[in-house]
Amino acid sequence: MQQYDVIIMGSGIGGLVCGNILSLEGRHVCVLEKNKQIGGSLQTFSREKVIFDSGVHYIGGLGEGQNLYQIFKYLGLMEKLKLEKMDEDAFDKIIIGDDTNEYPLAQGYKNFIARLTFYFPEEKNAIVKYCETIQSICKKFPLYNLRSGGQYSEKQDVLETDTKSFIESLTSNKKLQAVLAGNNILYAGQADKTPFYIHALILNSYIESSWKCIDGGSQIAKYLAQNIRRHGGDVLTSKEIKSIREENGKIIHVELTNGERMYATNYISNMHPVRTMEMLETNLIKPAYKKRIRNLENAISCFSINIVLNKDCLPYFKHNYYWHKENEVWNMENYSDETWPLGYALFLSPSSKTNKYADVLSVLTYMRYDEVKQWEHTFNTTSNGQSRGEDYENFKKQKAEIFLRVVEQKFPELKNFIHSYYVATPLSYRDYLGTGDGSLYGIVKDYKDPVKTLIAPQTKISNFFLTGQNLNLHGILGASITALATCCALLGNEIIVDKIKNA
Repeated sequence: MQQYDVIIMGSGIGGLVCGNILSLEGRHVCVLEKNKQIGGSLQTFSREKVIFDSGVHYIGGLGEGQNLYQIFKYLGLMEKLKLEKMDEDAFDKIIIGDDTNEYPLAQGYKNFIARLTFYFPEEKNAIVKYCETIQSICKKFPLYNLRSGGQYSEKQDVLETDTKSFIESLTSNKKLQAVLAGNNILYAGQADKTPFYIHALILNSYIESSWKCIDGGSQIAKYLAQNIRRHGGDVLTSKEIKSIREENGKIIHVELTNGERMYATNYISNMHPVRTMEMLETNLIKPAYKKRIRNLENAISCFSINIVLNKDCLPYFKHNYYWHKENEVWNMENYSDETWPLGYALFLSPSSKTNKYADVLSVLTYMRYDEVKQWEHTFNTTSNGQSRGEDYENFKKQKAEIFLRVVEQKFPELKNFIHSYYVATPLSYRDYLGTGDGSLYGIVKDYKDPVKTLIAPQTKISNFFLTGQNLNLHGILGASITALATCCALLGNEIIVDKIKNA
């Protein structure tokens, strides 16, 4: 019987970072993944000899000495990854309705202020205060700054500030308000709900430095898996978990759908907490807690079009675009059939084959799960896309044509550049990322009740821990920092934090 020190359920970035840190601490680790490909949102896919990212369109905090840089350096990734720094004068460009301006969000706080002040000269004080507040908030989160210690009370006062209200308190200029919130698809921002600390932690990382992975983000997962194996651990695919069994206050094994049982001293779930609670066989986790987790709201899903471009047509640029209709920046989730889509994000992916022209382009917008619920009993079955029936294919085609018409209003030349395209819906994200409703960013945070959505990595079962985007913060940076918190809880100390900071 194989016995591990730690079994990690799920190979998303959180699970893989946990596996790496614990392997470096001498633990014998096994990562279990139900899909054929590891990585969760790090996954890439190939169509017509070009590579598309599933979810990692850009990464913040990878400048030398910055938080994610230090984590990746400690894990031995920085010298291996193929990275491209984005345009320092505009990592994102915000477009509002029919406005012809492309408002830049720049790297470096001094540059960020200067570039926006060019468009809003009378609003410099508001822009400066916006930047100062972001930096002040970020300092209150110890692990975000790779600092050990720190109490909940240190950050409590900033958990209860609403993003929309705070931005509106800075300025009455509607256009500037829309620009500062313009890339809120990054965190599925909701009016009167999304805490400003979420906005601050995410935007700060991109303002500090913004990067793209050349040839896709799956390289991160590949190197993390290699590291685990090099330290004697296992990363196993096509291993779907059926149940997690507790006895006498400890998890004793996980059982796979094929009946196989796997054993370890400690266990970490990188799955969505709802899925974890469904699999957990224990009386130690009270029904009331399971119900609370089950009733937490998930962030909305999305509809994306991944376009193979005609060769040497679209000159490559090193920024993203975010567009939304006038006065709809906080309303994009509340679309109707007639108004969809109310906003979108547009990304180019860098390729090692060329840096002069783009070979792929991805656009994504919000889509509610209920739009595809009638096909929820179907699953991805082929490597060339979904096989869910003719009605589903017609649905995708119809929605794609509507979406592309909206994109082409701002980018009319695009219709001449498209060679072919491939569509992903909330069902695609559900099946690849393992969320029940295809949620992009997991559990929604609410500034009115911040404690309700804070999930600790340590559970009431002494050898069972949680990790992943649902605990603290989503994204590559958020899930990596959460993995660090999980490892500290499992190891019983925060020594690892200092090791990473001084790597």
